[in-house]
Amino acid sequence: MTDVPPLRDRATFPLWTRDTARYRDTDRQGHLNNAVFATFLESGRVAFLVNPENPLAPPGCGFVIVRLELDFRAEMHWGGEVEIGTVVLRVGRSSFLLGQAIFQDGGCTATARTTIVMMDETTRKSAPMPEKLRARLMRWSARG
Repeated sequence: MTDVPPLRDRATFPLWTRDTARYRDTDRQGHLNNAVFATFLESGRVAFLVNPENPLAPPGCGFVIVRLELDFRAEMHWGGEVEIGTVVLRVGRSSFLLGQAIFQDGGCTATARTTIVMMDETTRKSAPMPEKLRARLMRWSARG
């Protein structure tokens, strides 16, 4: 896959979210626990997916994660902020793929790829995304 943008490169990401590295997030090794990385990624996804003033999902639908790949690149430590970059890597019929990275003190500490499916909230099954939603998602792609 040579056309996949490098997730360690800050320039890849059109969307940014900030979160705080908390003392309670540390473990016995003195660094942030691995589970916290997934929580930071969630903060980035929620900022992208949930906007009460301009919802992404059509009425009666929602989004569910069906796959999360997380690669740990470096330790994170307590104190200060982390930045979460988010980009749309692929848009399909009923799903899309997000690329994300976490940065602390300027360095990339983790990269992730998350497959998200649009779900009909009544049937609890996948649903095709309207073309308008697909076009909206493509605005946040690496190819714009």
